[in-house]
Parts: sequence; structure tokens; C-alpha cells
Amino acid sequence: MDFGKALKALKQGKRVRRKFWEELGHYLYLVPLNSYPAVTEHAKKEFGVLVPYEPYLAIKINASVIPWSPNHQDLIFDDWEILD
Repeated sequence: MDFGKALKALKQGKRVRRKFWEELGHYLYLVPLNSYPAVTEHAKKEFGVLVPYEPYLAIKINASVIPWSPNHQDLIFDDWEILD
């Protein structure tokens, strides 16, 4: 499956991965628009009680999650899979 179809699946709330990520246990999911409680003084001064954030793609790697952006190979290759 190509990245365009994977992105559609992400927007439907599904998890996706590249085929070779299977053995690594990596996958992507879409984090929706939301906010989180301000913790630092800078965030409290800038945003108040809640810090808003825009939707973004997250990748689960090892025991954590980080924001993710596709590289040129992710966009071109057709080895994407839907997990659920």
C-alpha cells in the first residue's frame, strides 16, 4: 500500500507501519488536535493553563513515542501496512 492510503487509514484512527518496521515493533498513529496542562513557567506565561497543539503523526519506538515526519522513501515506497 502507498503512503497516501496509509495516511487515509491514519486519519480514520488506524495504526500503520512500513513492512520492515514489523520486527522493530514500530508503528505510526495520528495524534488529534488537543491540549495539555502547562507545566513550565514559560508555557504558563505564553498559553495559560492549557497548551494547545495541532494534530501530528507519532511513531511508537521501543518504550516511547516521538513526533514523526516522512522522508522521501516513506513517500515513494509501497510497503505500508494497516495494523488495525
